[in-house]
Amino acid sequence: MDDERIRELFDGLGPVTIRRMFSGKGIYHNGVIFALILRGELMLKGDDEIAAEYEAAGGRHWTYLNKRHGREVAMPYWTAPESALDDPDEMALWARRAYQAGLRSEK
Repeated sequence: MDDERIRELFDGLGPVTIRRMFSGKGIYHNGVIFALILRGELMLKGDDEIAAEYEAAGGRHWTYLNKRHGREVAMPYWTAPESALDDPDEMALWARRAYQAGLRSEK
């Protein structure tokens, strides 16, 4: 996903900053990371407070296998709901939720 498309998606939240990181991009609003592009997929920040909402909307929790310890590790990101990718108003709602989760994680 190119930077212009990312900015369009999050226009309802406000200005975003995009930074390259590991194998993707980190997306920030007011200095708070709230989303990632990882292997071409948009992931939104989440926590226990909104996990059920992501899951109800069809979002998948980002996990990976830690080969060193032989166990799966859950990261605080979920895939963005498919319906929000084509609906700026819906994406604005999810972006605000993800941003709030980012603020909570900084405390």
